[in-house]
Amino acid sequence: MLDYDVKYLKFKTYLNTYCPHCKNTFNVEKKDHKLISFNAVYKGQETELKLSPYLDIFEVQTSIPIAKDDKLDDVFCPKCKKSLVVDNMECGECGSKTAEIIITADSKLIPFFICLKYGCQWHGLTKADERRIKLKIPRQEMPEQDQKIRATNFQEVPFGLTSELTQLEAGRCLQCKNAKCIEGCPVNIDIPGFIKLIRDDKFDEAAKKIKEKNVLPAICGRVCPQESQCEKYCILGIKDKPVAIGHLERFIADYERKMDLVKIPFIKKKLNKKVAVVGSGPGGLTVASDLIQRGYGVTVYEALHETGGVLTYGIPEFRLPKSIVQFEINYLKEMGVRFELNHIIGSLYTVDELLENFDAVFVAVGAGLPWFMGLDGESLINIFSSNEYLTRMNLMRAYKFPEYDTPMPKANKLVVIGGGNVAMDCARTALRTGTREVTIVYRRSRQELPARHEEVRHAEEEGIKFKLLTNPIKYIGTDSNKVKAIECIQMKLGEPDSSGRRRPIPIEDSNFIIECDLVIVAIGTGPNPTIFQSANGIKRNKRGYIEVNEKTMETSKEFVYAGGDIVTGSATVIEAMGAGRIAANAIHKKLSKKKK
Repeated sequence: MLDYDVKYLKFKTYLNTYCPHCKNTFNVEKKDHKLISFNAVYKGQETELKLSPYLDIFEVQTSIPIAKDDKLDDVFCPKCKKSLVVDNMECGECGSKTAEIIITADSKLIPFFICLKYGCQWHGLTKADERRIKLKIPRQEMPEQDQKIRATNFQEVPFGLTSELTQLEAGRCLQCKNAKCIEGCPVNIDIPGFIKLIRDDKFDEAAKKIKEKNVLPAICGRVCPQESQCEKYCILGIKDKPVAIGHLERFIADYERKMDLVKIPFIKKKLNKKVAVVGSGPGGLTVASDLIQRGYGVTVYEALHETGGVLTYGIPEFRLPKSIVQFEINYLKEMGVRFELNHIIGSLYTVDELLENFDAVFVAVGAGLPWFMGLDGESLINIFSSNEYLTRMNLMRAYKFPEYDTPMPKANKLVVIGGGNVAMDCARTALRTGTREVTIVYRRSRQELPARHEEVRHAEEEGIKFKLLTNPIKYIGTDSNKVKAIECIQMKLGEPDSSGRRRPIPIEDSNFIIECDLVIVAIGTGPNPTIFQSANGIKRNKRGYIEVNEKTMETSKEFVYAGGDIVTGSATVIEAMGAGRIAANAIHKKLSKKKK
């Protein structure tokens, strides 16, 4: 059915219709309404057939009674008397013959088809013309909390699409045969496939289609940077905004969860082989999901007291509700994945000790070592790393103190150093805890900000200030060793550096002071050295990250694999999942040849 396309035509314009033969219009005007008038033949009798000009309403009037579900013998133009019935287009609803008329849409003449079965509500466009109209449907954006209200609470900011908006957005998809959007997805979701199922009102089937490749759709639909991945390659984006793939994925995952349609897959065969996964973040969860479904015994070791890794401790509630993370993890538990909390691999057990009890090990511990800038005064009180701050606020629920035991860092004037998503998360979290003034300091211009455009927009709407082309050079403290200000210097952009962005260069004698009583440093993270204690034979690169074979994700130590931030440095959720998918396939292939 193409109802949503036709509804677009309805609110866009009054529908004008023409004969494909003589080009005369079928439109007739009455005093109180407008109609489209044809001639028709029914059981040998000629009758006048009148339809509403808004074909999604499809009101039908005839001069003689016609029984419901009967079929007209013919429909013809009252001017040139030529038949409008065509042989190459059947009704998409009942398979009956159809009549062709020409409609106007966005100043174009487009073939349109109506069914000869009386009472059938179907209307049809050719695929090519359907695409021409869809190009004009605007991208459907998600409704959001009011910016003033949301800055005072930790509730999720976007409400998500409604089912009506979802179908309208799905209707924009061109259903490309060679879908570039799939290539842009690190886990290769069949994007046109699940969008087509949405168009066909098959929401449950769409959810199952996504889960063929992605075990965490509700999470990815919220936090993945679709604009630089799948949506970046959407053909529609050449002339218009790309299809909102992330919004559609989120809606479908939420629909499946809220309608209690989640089904635990049946595992046909259990293998006598076990795999240990170190870390319960997105990469580790993907490996666990893929291998448990292939019959392996899987145990996930998590260093913290809650599962989810960076999904739990790093991303704020207003961007990714923790109930959704735990729902996805409970799905894995019901499949049979075992989770061991408070297990620090490298301290409690070594990787070598895990290999004594497991056939393979996948290391997905992330990059949890905070980076600082080495400035004077960096040891002053109230200078936090982003890791510590977000872990306190998200994992330890400091924003709910004293309901939870962890006290909340408070400030009147807070400065966040950095321009990525983590910096936006810190700034927006601080604002919600009562901080009067929040400023983001970033050494490049707005164009080079690495954070998602949506996160930057949300931060600005909520009142967060941006000091761009600014770099801190010194912290200034009080007599009691608390930070009270940052000395900064203004920057200008020079030639591009190794990252492809223009290198920031200090401007002489441009120093100035920013007053603050709390600073959060969000300039990135490095590999935590704990995992490498007694992990003999795992080779690392000069930055300290694990070296792997990119085709298999196997490390220099046989049967030990790694993926996610511990290999790439700080990256995205979906990229970690992509690495997990590669590793799971490689582990299965290798262990299938290994004798127990």
